[in-house]
Amino acid sequence: MMISAKENKYFQKGKVNTMKKRKVLSVILAAAMLTGTLAGCGGNSGSSAASTASTSSESAGSEAEGEVYYLNFKPEADEQWQELAEQYTEETGVKVTVLTAASGEYEKTLKSEMAKTNAPTLFQVNGPVGLASWKDYCYDLSDSDIAGELTDDSFALMDGDKMAGIAYVIENYGIIYNKALLEKAGYTAEDITDFESFRKVVEDITARKDELGFSAFTSAGMDGSSDWRFKTHLANLPIYYEYQADGINNTDAIKGTYLDNYRQIWDLYINNATCEPTEISTKTADDATAEFVTEEAVFYQNGTWEYNNIADVGEENLGILPIYIGVEGEENQGVCTGTENYWCVNAKASEEDIQATLDFMNWCVTSETGVNAMCKEMGFVIPFSSNLESENVLVNEANKYLEDGKTPVTWVFSTMPSEEWKNGVGSALTAYAADQTDENWDAVVTAFVDGWATEAAAAK
Repeated sequence: MMISAKENKYFQKGKVNTMKKRKVLSVILAAAMLTGTLAGCGGNSGSSAASTASTSSESAGSEAEGEVYYLNFKPEADEQWQELAEQYTEETGVKVTVLTAASGEYEKTLKSEMAKTNAPTLFQVNGPVGLASWKDYCYDLSDSDIAGELTDDSFALMDGDKMAGIAYVIENYGIIYNKALLEKAGYTAEDITDFESFRKVVEDITARKDELGFSAFTSAGMDGSSDWRFKTHLANLPIYYEYQADGINNTDAIKGTYLDNYRQIWDLYINNATCEPTEISTKTADDATAEFVTEEAVFYQNGTWEYNNIADVGEENLGILPIYIGVEGEENQGVCTGTENYWCVNAKASEEDIQATLDFMNWCVTSETGVNAMCKEMGFVIPFSSNLESENVLVNEANKYLEDGKTPVTWVFSTMPSEEWKNGVGSALTAYAADQTDENWDAVVTAFVDGWATEAAAAK
């Protein structure tokens, strides 16, 4: 199966002088791609506070100059990054500091840290929209060693001719499910091929939840640790299908063509869950994870990055489904696949710190220690030639859709105009859940469509 030209447009394009040109899909298949670890997104997980550790330069006789300060986006990988930083210092004598932003607080933390004298030398943007705010801080990576390790130039984030960022992980998300519970309810994944068949299964589980002892969905928490799953990841679906229908990859004026579809999948989530729809404003990411692990629910929207947090369910019991919303032809749809994780080097840092940071990045994706940490310990699929076959069962489950010829849903949420837009949609979704009237859904549509136009105009 090949990725279409239209789908490839969703990836940032640019020249990479030394990299091999390969088709994105063949890279994903060969490397067992579709991964990960947030969000947020990807993966935003339940981490609640920033974590930091600094290693000291103790290597005797080291001639290393410069230091590395990495502002990490992924709370779920904090421990692994701290350990990797220590290992790098032991090996090279170069001081590496890792600060991990709390879930949902990355942009706020980045702004705060960048204002300090000792600002991060390595940070992240989530794609073109995020890049717009930080492009003046992005060092040109075009001639860097790490650029030569990329498996395809589509994984480079370009600002004109400048390579402003490099993707460091490819991930997937969809509806994670417990195979044992689904079978206890009398179904298998083969019974779910589109929205209507999915709704039938979900509503039947709800009708028999007292008998079965579990609900269909985990809680759709709308606090800051969890709401990104719906105002960003779920909202990706109607945007993706509108872009597909209109043959575009960005817009300043979303039309909302598929918002009725967005409503019906949201209704399904909130009306067939472990809690009442009026309670979702108080529910957290940790609540949803706990409900899934303790087998209170069959279905849980999240990504491959969540694997370590839910592994207690048992590898043999974990599967992942596409997010069906009732669009024609969706039976040929795979899971949502892409990245919002682009490394950027602070161009305003000293030359010594820039070089130290470039060396650290390259070591992470070429050394046995770095690659093992990223691919095995963090569970990443990395878009570099050193990528290892994944041990994450959700990655391999997601990969089966590609093997079966299904079309992955591209991550287009990086084109959402602002965090303020997401917050407006999230607030409207929460209000609608508490009182599911057409009038309240109209407020969701207004936040989605009018809010998009307002925020897109403000960004210009």
